[in-house]
Amino acid sequence: MSKQSTIFFCSKCSAQSIKWSGRCFECGEWGTLQKETLDKKTQTNKSDSNIKPAEIINLKKIENKNYNRVKTNIDEVDRVLGGGIVPGSLILLSGEPGIGKSTLIAQIANLTGGSKSTDIKILYVSGEESAHQIKSRLERLNCNLEKIQFINELNVEKIISACKKLEQKPSLLIIDSIQTIYTSDVENEIGGINQIKASTAKFLELAKQSDIPVMLIGHITKDGSIAGPKNLEHMVDTVLYLETDKTHHYRILRAVKNRFGSTMEIGIFEMKKFGFCEIKNPSSIFLNESTQNLSGQAISCIMEGVRPFLVETQSLVTKTVFGYPQRKTSGYDLNRLQVLIAVLIKRANINLSNQDVILNIVGGLKTNDTALDLAICLNIISSFFDKTIPQKTIVFGEVGLNGEIRNIPRIEDRIKEAKKLGFKQIIMPENNARSNDLKLLKIKNINDVKDLLSH
Repeated sequence: MSKQSTIFFCSKCSAQSIKWSGRCFECGEWGTLQKETLDKKTQTNKSDSNIKPAEIINLKKIENKNYNRVKTNIDEVDRVLGGGIVPGSLILLSGEPGIGKSTLIAQIANLTGGSKSTDIKILYVSGEESAHQIKSRLERLNCNLEKIQFINELNVEKIISACKKLEQKPSLLIIDSIQTIYTSDVENEIGGINQIKASTAKFLELAKQSDIPVMLIGHITKDGSIAGPKNLEHMVDTVLYLETDKTHHYRILRAVKNRFGSTMEIGIFEMKKFGFCEIKNPSSIFLNESTQNLSGQAISCIMEGVRPFLVETQSLVTKTVFGYPQRKTSGYDLNRLQVLIAVLIKRANINLSNQDVILNIVGGLKTNDTALDLAICLNIISSFFDKTIPQKTIVFGEVGLNGEIRNIPRIEDRIKEAKKLGFKQIIMPENNARSNDLKLLKIKNINDVKDLLSH
């Protein structure tokens, strides 16, 4: 005997509801609830005693397993992954169309485990491109075709079967892309939410049972989120985003989830004719090459993971031509800029209520590091009074609501980076840091900043 029940599930976040509603109560999207009929079979004379109990595992008896990470031999990628690819891990790489996901994945396939043909094979699966197209890209990127094997298939069961029949277990399985893969267990169309979930679950099972690392390429939607159900990101071990500012040739690889490493690390690449090139000195790309000393410019230092980055901030303060002053930012949080402007008006007695303030982070970098606070305030003051900041000077420190300059973490690393790149002095908060090679100008309050500007 069977009973039928009707539920409604959200096509955006897969949340379920017993009643239809115009808006999903979980993700807030409109018109995403879809009707689905479920069959529930009822069994009589069946008690809990007839159910086989789950196995209880004593964790003390489990031997520690050393993960011998597979090196991609691309330092920026290995850094973001936490030292390399963990065997049996499921990695999701996402980014905008045309940003270079397939290019990066091809370079990873070429260098992972070594470049010789005798090294462990890489299995490349693509449902979007033919074998001729894949070969053309790999040859353009100077990849070793002998170590990369290709499967042009969309069915996940056939892909997994082919992978298991290989004499030598591949060191990496690449799926380009997960939105094009389907499973025979689900009747939905290719690219549907249930198809993506079911296909990902099968690759997850393969990865955990066979210790084969699987890397999935995922598309993103117009709002910048990964296409498909939100729990796709919960299923995988690592989620990587490849992002860029469209006006620049640089790409930033960022981990937003990593079960085997930190999510604070980023990798910097430059797109060239023959693929991605690593940026060995990231600070150089975020500094303006111009030698002119202009008002509204300051160099600061932020931390991305354990790496210090020198970045240039630019501010432009002009009298507003509208009734309400404009605040614009590029690469920085607009709300934080509003807070700093309010502090300058209240604590530094600088009238910005009738001034437009525009802020830019050079190089297309996006950051929310509060160490930029002092540099941004100094920028605004510099542009407002049209006075320049002394050359070869770095500014960093957090600004409180009372105008006080607060300490920031890892000051010693920031000082070392400034010294390495030839800077002469640092404007910073008061602390115990010392330097024999740099002049440290320690300040307590935002009012002390005005006296540091050149005429």
